[in-house]
Amino acid sequence: MFANRLKLNMEKTELLWVGSRHSLSQQRCCLPQLHLSPDIIAAHDHVRLLGVTLSSDLSLDKHVSIVTASSFYCLRQLWRSRPSLDTESSATLVHAFVASRIYNCNAILTGVPKATIDKLQRMLNAAARLVSGTHKFDRGLSWLIHEELH
Repeated sequence: MFANRLKLNMEKTELLWVGSRHSLSQQRCCLPQLHLSPDIIAAHDHVRLLGVTLSSDLSLDKHVSIVTASSFYCLRQLWRSRPSLDTESSATLVHAFVASRIYNCNAILTGVPKATIDKLQRMLNAAARLVSGTHKFDRGLSWLIHEELH
């Protein structure tokens, strides 16, 4: 790097040590470090790469938790302005702020456990309720509205 006049950005450099949960629990006290001249990079439990949070056991639970938390935050903010919006405008805002977070890098979610996917489904159901103006325990046509929005 020095010969090519490149400099290591310590704020953006992370090291991820990958293994099974069992092997990682045995090495938790002495995870490896990367020594690059004067800089030392320690291994982390999870890193963020191109918008995807990868954990050391390569499960996507942390990524899904971050996506759903930020999406629910946006939904709470949109819910406050929902009375002054029509259905089309609220649908556009939900697609812009919420659905785009889910559909970004969603191909990596192939093969994840159903419990992980259910977290995303609950968030999509909440987004559909916001657009349709229904509440969580409304009966009747709410499932029809969700199918129409999908």
